[in-house]
This record gives sequence, C-alpha cells and structure tokens, in this order.
Amino acid sequence: MHIISGHAQNPIIQSMYTADPAPMVIRDTLFLYVGHDEDDAPSKSYLMREYRLFTTTDMVNWTDHGAPLKTSQISWSVNDASAAQVIERNGKYYWYFSTMDRNAPGGVSVGVAVSNSPYGPFKDALGKALITNSMTKYASHSWDDLDPTVFIDDDGQAYLFWGNGACYWVKLNKDMISIDGEIQHLEIKDKTAFAGKFTEAPWVYKRNKQYYLVYASEFPENISYSTSKSILGPWKAQGVLMPTERGSNTNHAGIVDYKKNSYFFYHNDALPGGHSYDRSVAVEQFSYNADGTIPKLKMTEAGIVKGVGTLNPYKRTEAETIAFSKGIKVVEDKERGVIVTAIHNGDYIKVRDVDFGKKGPSSFKASAASRYNGGNIEIYTDGLDGKLIGTVKVSYTGEWGNWKEFSINIENVNGVHDVYFVFKGKEPHTLFNFDYWEFIK
Repeated sequence: MHIISGHAQNPIIQSMYTADPAPMVIRDTLFLYVGHDEDDAPSKSYLMREYRLFTTTDMVNWTDHGAPLKTSQISWSVNDASAAQVIERNGKYYWYFSTMDRNAPGGVSVGVAVSNSPYGPFKDALGKALITNSMTKYASHSWDDLDPTVFIDDDGQAYLFWGNGACYWVKLNKDMISIDGEIQHLEIKDKTAFAGKFTEAPWVYKRNKQYYLVYASEFPENISYSTSKSILGPWKAQGVLMPTERGSNTNHAGIVDYKKNSYFFYHNDALPGGHSYDRSVAVEQFSYNADGTIPKLKMTEAGIVKGVGTLNPYKRTEAETIAFSKGIKVVEDKERGVIVTAIHNGDYIKVRDVDFGKKGPSSFKASAASRYNGGNIEIYTDGLDGKLIGTVKVSYTGEWGNWKEFSINIENVNGVHDVYFVFKGKEPHTLFNFDYWEFIK
C-alpha cells in the first residue's frame, strides 16, 4: 500500500487506511483522531476495530501514536469503530464515538470514553451507551445514531450533534457523560436550512460569532454546510463545500484553525488498493471569505504545500514521524511503543522541512532490529535522487526484540531540507524494524 509520487502530501497517512478525521488543537500541537479501515476490508462492508491518533506541529510531518481506543475495550460494542470526536473540558478529554451496540435494542449507539491525557489511554465512561437507538425516533433505521460531533459554546454549554438520515442534537451536562433535556432533531428536509439531502457526519463549530454545521450530503457523498447566528438555529444552507470526487462513496469533514491557518480534513480512496471501505484521510488549507463563507474546495494530491514549522533533527525523533512514505507499515510494539516495520528494498520515509541550522550535524544514529539479514538506510536530502549524506548499515541483531543503535558520520549539510530515508537490502524478507533516529552536532 503506497503512492509512488515523492512530491504528494495527500493522503497524509500512507502506512494504513484511515477515515473520519477529527482534528483538535491543544496549544502548539494538532491532534488528529481517525478511524482505521483494516487492510483486508471487504469491497462492500466496513472492517474497523480501532481508532488511531496522529499529531503534528508543522502540518507536514505526522507522528503515529497508535490506537488510544479499540472496540475490544468497549464491553457493549459488537465491533465497528465508526466516526468519533474528542474534546477537552477541565483537564479531561472526552471521546464520543459510534459503534454497533450488543445491548437491546441493538443498532448503532453513541458512547463516550474519557482520559486525563489526549494521548490516552481512554476508558469507557459509562459501561454502556450514552445514546441508544430507542432514544431517537426521527429515522426508523437502526443506524441513525452515527457520527457524533461535540461542541462547547462560549457560555460553557456543551452540545452533541449526530446522525445518519437524521440530524439529532442534545445538550450535555457539565460532567460531559450525561445528557441535559430531550433529544432534538433538525428538519433536514428544509431546503433553506440544508443544501441537498442530508446524509450523515455532522461537524459543528463556531468562528467569529458564526456557527457552522458541516455534513455529508447525497450519496455518493459530497460535503455541504450551513451557518447560523445561534447554535439553536435557524440554519441557512450555504451549498456544497467539497463536491463528490474520486471513488469513495462516503466523505467526512473536520475543520479547524491552527497557527493562524484554516484546514479542511476529509477522506477519499486515494491510496493504492483503496475503495469505499479502505479510505484515506487528506487535508487542504483554505481561507474564509470576508463574509465568513467557505470557498468550494477540491481534493488535491499536493495537500499542504507550505508547513507552519520546521523539524528539529537534533533530538530523538520517532521513525513513525512521517511526511510521506512508500511500502512501510506502522505497528504497536509492547516494549517499544510504536515502530516502523514491513520495510523492504526500495521503501522509504520522507520527512519535510528539517532544519539543520548553520553548522549542520557531524553524525547520525538510528535504532533498529533485524531477525534476518538487516539492510541499509541511505539518507538523501531534497529528493530520492538528491544528495546522499550518509548510509547506515543495519546488521543482524538476533531477534526482532534485540534493538541496537547504529551510528555513522554525516556529509556536510546545513539549512532546511527534506530528508529521505531510503531502505535497501536483500528480498524477500523484511529488512529490519526501525524505532527512532537522531542527528548529532
């Protein structure tokens, strides 16, 4: 599973299939929670068993933090890790998710997990669903309680919106794990309020005293949106934000401001082998119009052309910090945390906007392990055919758990560059696993 182009940024995760992006900003870091479509998902049904977390401080390099929440941790979940969103309140982090409910009346329910850290671990707050199918009556099908989005207004009142074939909302109590009052629904057939046919995936937020309700419309889905001067409405339809493109039947938006820029996250089927059930998260930067409306956006391969920061190479950097990759996989290891694996000859990892400073490094070290024959890490700047500044020879270490640091001297390099770690070695085996790297001054 990879993309050949070394210049593309989208999809932003290439090591696995991802969907349903939910961004959240905490100080100088953007947290991106996503669903994980399994590699072997059938062509006509979803196979999702966990959520993944990625972070960035520059919008071009993304670090994989593994799976802070899995459906196996939810006692009442039958299986699927459908769309979700995380929000912070009073130092705690609340994760609202939708999944099939094994308890009566069945169907899809909305649950909530909680953690003291945005990285997790998250634990089911109630031991049961917060919203069940018996509590929602607008739509008669059993999967109408999908895709929760959560929002806290300036007065401290929290709201939960969700729905498929219906757009429900309810106030949340200050504890964030119970509802306040009756569940309401919006009139999705009102053409003044909704652009086209509301399908699912609401995303609610506020910016400059205006409320935004972004949602998937029609099927195959486009992304449309509505605005209001009050969270309670009335809502005004603003039209299609992102038209139906590529081959995925679904799309799911998440919009956030970060470091004085606005970003639109979505998913499509752009990774090789991708389809409607093996999707990939992508992002576009945009600017609001003067009146607060959003210009129509299109899916691009370029994605984020200019980042909002640089990467410091003189501290330990996890190998799973990636701007773009080919071939590799990222998995969780019980002892080492998250590592890069499935490395074969010709695979590579690209890291963008690495700032070596005026002097530059003298050496480089990498932590790796190989049960087979090992291989090489060739380090290039500014392209797969760029300047070769060093080659790390990773030898046989005995077992996959026998990690060793391998060091080399580095050719002179200074200033800001993209760095490519290109893996070379004998096929067909995995060459080695890769944990972290660091340049030394």
